[in-house]
Amino acid sequence: MDFATILGLLGGVTVVVFAIGEDGNFAQFINVQGFIIVLGGTFASTMVKFPIQSFFKAIPIGLKAVVTNTKVSPVDLINQAIELSDTCRRDTRKLLAVEEHLKQIRDPFFKKGLQMCADGRDSSYIRDFLNAEMDLSITRQESSIKIFFSIAEAAPAFGMFGTLVGLIQMLSSLEDPTTVGKGLAVALLTTMYGVLVSYLFAQPIAEKLDQKLSADSENRVLVIECVCLVQQLKNPTEMYDILEAYLPENLRRSISKEEPSSDESKN
Repeated sequence: MDFATILGLLGGVTVVVFAIGEDGNFAQFINVQGFIIVLGGTFASTMVKFPIQSFFKAIPIGLKAVVTNTKVSPVDLINQAIELSDTCRRDTRKLLAVEEHLKQIRDPFFKKGLQMCADGRDSSYIRDFLNAEMDLSITRQESSIKIFFSIAEAAPAFGMFGTLVGLIQMLSSLEDPTTVGKGLAVALLTTMYGVLVSYLFAQPIAEKLDQKLSADSENRVLVIECVCLVQQLKNPTEMYDILEAYLPENLRRSISKEEPSSDESKN
């Protein structure tokens, strides 16, 4: 669960509710025509830009990715890889011993790579396969990000369109004072709806997805290197020297660096 996103959304909604409900009259901020103009226009514009299948897939995928936090610590990944490689080096079954430890692996991408090690695939095949899967996953996530950015871009524009509609309605019926209020309400509320959809929901979600994609891509590059080193049965010291480059300075001391035994050093 990504508590920062949930707290941010709840905080934003709370501020809006407090601002519009201070006098207790929420009804004056509800306008069906304004909702239809902003939401309908925004979704229509976005569906023109993207295939309809991508649009309806991106919304639930994006929302799920924003509120969940499935990232595994890179330090944990490295420590698991070092421990697995050392275990396999000591076991007479070598890489076949990996299968016994797969249940302990949380990251599905890491688990898939280790399963390929146990299946006897060579490191070049594993690297090519995992790189291809990573590239396809990035492409899918980038599609979701683009869709949310498109929503963030279109919502204020349709809010402004609603404002123009409301002003036209108001100015065209100035002789009837009873219709002026309705036109002015549409003019102002559609702008508010557009701003809220864009800057409270769509754009923050797009930015969060972009940040998560960047972090996930870094993790996957690390996972690919970990899997290939496990497949090659590198000793812990070698793995530490190679993998510490993937960590910032403040996290490098968190890796458990183990010296190989005297028996191993002879191999």
